[in-house]
Amino acid sequence: MAKKSSSSPTVPASKKAAPKKAAGSEFRPVASNRRANFNYEILERYEAGLLLTGTEIKSIRAGKIDLSDCYARAHDGEMWLHNAYIAPYDPASVNNHDPKRSRKLLLHRAEIQQMSSSAAEKGLTIVALRVYIKRHVAKVEIGLARGKRQYDKRKTIMDRDLDREARRAVGTVRY
Repeated sequence: MAKKSSSSPTVPASKKAAPKKAAGSEFRPVASNRRANFNYEILERYEAGLLLTGTEIKSIRAGKIDLSDCYARAHDGEMWLHNAYIAPYDPASVNNHDPKRSRKLLLHRAEIQQMSSSAAEKGLTIVALRVYIKRHVAKVEIGLARGKRQYDKRKTIMDRDLDREARRAVGTVRY
């Protein structure tokens, strides 16, 4: 008995399409606020979207953002990001954005209420920790933080130096 030929040609195993990546795997860090981890003790972290203009997202994708003095504050039931510097986008010329303007954060209402009430009651600050691109959308990680005292900062430096020396010592021992 003769074998029937199929109408569609078979594709060799090497030519088959690779399985798709997981949905959350597309993550690209853009900028981080390293001073925030030194100056503050981070108690809780939240992910928020940013409401941006066209030239702002192009500058962020190019990595031209500074979060050094950046903080968030609730106003009229909305969370706003203040003092984030997004450099002007060079090709935009006349149609550029204001680099230091306040930008709206996209959060759930319950998260905004929880953060603003704990910041007001406990004397905490809401600081921007990092900005990243997640599935083609700019996100900012904000943290509910308590300011460190001078002696806490010195202790952090000493612990970091001791840890570095211990890792260096273990790395040089050969068996």
